[in-house]
Amino acid sequence: MTIDALPSGRRRAPPWYRQLWPWLLMAGPAVVVVAGLYTAWLAVATDDGVVADDYYTRGLLINRDLERTRIGEAMKLGAVLSIAPDGALRLALTGFESDSSPPVAVRVRLVHATRAGLDRATTLTRGPDGRYFGSVVPPPPGRWLVTVEAETWRLPMVEVGGVLGDVRLGAARTAD
Repeated sequence: MTIDALPSGRRRAPPWYRQLWPWLLMAGPAVVVVAGLYTAWLAVATDDGVVADDYYTRGLLINRDLERTRIGEAMKLGAVLSIAPDGALRLALTGFESDSSPPVAVRVRLVHATRAGLDRATTLTRGPDGRYFGSVVPPPPGRWLVTVEAETWRLPMVEVGGVLGDVRLGAARTAD
């Protein structure tokens, strides 16, 4: 008599772990547990750049930024920003009247549209020829919001897609 045979002549069923149906029943919950652990790891490991800790303070500062943008538009300021592949920046400002002098330094911000960790900001200083020079870490291709600002004015943001090259801001957008 074999081990699998019973005295009545019937065969003994194999143990549960050798059957297919228990494994099929456990596969669904196991996949859900693995997906949940991966989602938890993804939430902890990646930066959520959209949410700001100081959202209320930023909201209060919006009016100040809007006023500075209105001043820049009223002055009819324009700028052409050249961004080299190595991150070198060159800026030419236009629109300053003889009674107002251009600032010694301006700030340039390159804001990635969806990833805050890729944002770039730097201060450009004016050279002897009146152009401004500086550099940033080379920005990768993508969708960028570019702005130029000083203490009292700001040029409206311009959205640029793809590889950054020459960007025209303010009144320079309508010039040839």
